[in-house]
Amino acid sequence: MSAATPVSSAQGQESGNLLDVENLVVEYPTKVFRGKPFRALTDINITIGRGETLGLVGESGSGKTTLGRAVLGLAPVTKGQVIFEGQDISHASRKDRRALSRDMQVVFQDPYTSLNPALEIGAILAEPLGVQGIPAAAAKKRVAELLDQVGLPKDAVNRLPREFSGGQRQRVAIARALALSPKLIVCDEAVSALDLTTQARVLDLLLQIQLDTGVSYLFISHDLDVVRHISHRVAVMYRGEIVEQGVSGIVTQTPVHPYTQRLLLASPVPDPDRQAVRREERRRLIDSQRELENQASIPA
Repeated sequence: MSAATPVSSAQGQESGNLLDVENLVVEYPTKVFRGKPFRALTDINITIGRGETLGLVGESGSGKTTLGRAVLGLAPVTKGQVIFEGQDISHASRKDRRALSRDMQVVFQDPYTSLNPALEIGAILAEPLGVQGIPAAAAKKRVAELLDQVGLPKDAVNRLPREFSGGQRQRVAIARALALSPKLIVCDEAVSALDLTTQARVLDLLLQIQLDTGVSYLFISHDLDVVRHISHRVAVMYRGEIVEQGVSGIVTQTPVHPYTQRLLLASPVPDPDRQAVRREERRRLIDSQRELENQASIPA
């Protein structure tokens, strides 16, 4: 995958953060009578500037998708705040969330299941425009602009999702997210289902869109190498907590926390001998962390 440099976010930082998540806690009730709630997120603190990408990385079950859902209002906020453009949206009503959809959108992992297979692409892209009361003529013009923006042919409006490749379907999903010119897009494993070549193309597309529009991304991924290519800053999640956070080039190349080091070592390299050394080092880190956790669980 070829490296790409995200657009600078200095101007956005001068005008204040677009998103502030402060001391966020998310808990889910259990089925056990009077059982203790399951805590998915603990005291999460992140910020995203205007025109900035925050990469959120962690293994499956780390809580990164839950954080994205909490920002979008799809997961309950037990404590803390989600502040968007200076407004606390932690417990926004359904009506307020509908209004917020103009400024906050999402791109999911699997573009095929997130697109209605019975609708043509034109209808899929026009749907969010119609919900916001945009006239049909203006919506048709906007759909044509969106297809051009994501590099799809004009005749795509009359075709079904199944007629496109995985990468092309993800471009449709990105176009739908862009339909209302949002300020923030949550990309939840948006390229993980794609092959490496298609991943690179979609990442380049996202970077170009950010350069053209100034949109901000919360980019969620399990792949530290992918996050490195698109993010200004990176936050690493482990068991519902942020364990490391900082500038992308530092966190992804010289990580401090053992868990981040494990993620870095998990990225494959073409040299078999070097890969064997990395695999052994990763195994050593896993064993060391397990030992520390076992010691911490033993009562004094």
